Amino acid sequence: MKKIYVNEEWCLGCHLCEYNCAFAATGDKFMSLALKDKEIRPKIHVEDDGKIMYAVSCRHCEDAICVKSCISGALSKEDGIVKIDKDKCIGCLTCVLVCPYGALVPNEGKAVTKCELCTDNKCGEPACVKGCPNNAICFEERG
Repeated sequence: MKKIYVNEEWCLGCHLCEYNCAFAATGDKFMSLALKDKEIRPKIHVEDDGKIMYAVSCRHCEDAICVKSCISGALSKEDGIVKIDKDKCIGCLTCVLVCPYGALVPNEGKAVTKCELCTDNKCGEPACVKGCPNNAICFEERG
């Protein structure tokens, strides 16, 4: 299964992956109109530990602890992708607490949000990958 991988040495810390992710979720045609003067809520986040910068997104773990911990059954695994049913999510944030990668984040309302590899946006390749100017983020299958 293809997953998102990050080459930390190539990350510029420009946050364009975050903007492209947030824009893809809007379904709008123009990024400037969709995101201007709005707080963005991307499903990928650039972190800076003082030495390197890197993008954090869901790793779609084989034995996903977030899915096992979800008390409402909102998280499930379909075709290798950890997905969230926003109608089932009760906002308990247990998944946020147990994720070792910090990939699930609280969202507006009660549901959490996470990367679903742009399967909900019908973008083909994830928007963060398409929007990375330095190719620090890739979408590939690794052994």
